[in-house]
Amino acid sequence: MGPANNLSYLLHHLAAVMGRQSDQVLQEQLGIGLSQFKILMVLEWNPRVQQRAIADSLGQTEASVSRQIKLLKAKNLLVSKADPQNRRKHITTPTPKGMQVTEAASAVMRRSFDQEFAGLGDDRLMQLVTGLQHLHRITCRPGKVGACDHQLGI
Repeated sequence: MGPANNLSYLLHHLAAVMGRQSDQVLQEQLGIGLSQFKILMVLEWNPRVQQRAIADSLGQTEASVSRQIKLLKAKNLLVSKADPQNRRKHITTPTPKGMQVTEAASAVMRRSFDQEFAGLGDDRLMQLVTGLQHLHRITCRPGKVGACDHQLGI
């Protein structure tokens, strides 16, 4: 059985290739990378969340999220403030400009893969989405390593 018949390999490979393509198109069109877009997306779903929760949600280290947040702050896409109930914690929220860039990035991502996805046909695309949502629920259930506590905005 070669790599093309191995589901785990295919998922990882497609994620990596699509990640590189997404990063390139986002950089070219909006001046942000995929990592920054993912942080903005998490904050769109759940504004006023701590960096630790963002890192956990994305399966990244807090240090990597912190670096990206600094870049997003420099672009005036995010603001961070001390939590009034615990001054050691910081709450990060998107600015209005950050929300606009998040929406624009979502549109860029849809357009960049529309042709490939359209080639699947509506029925197969819906089956794929449903299957991936189901796989997400199984893979990210509580108690599993790297489990997330979000529903992918669904």
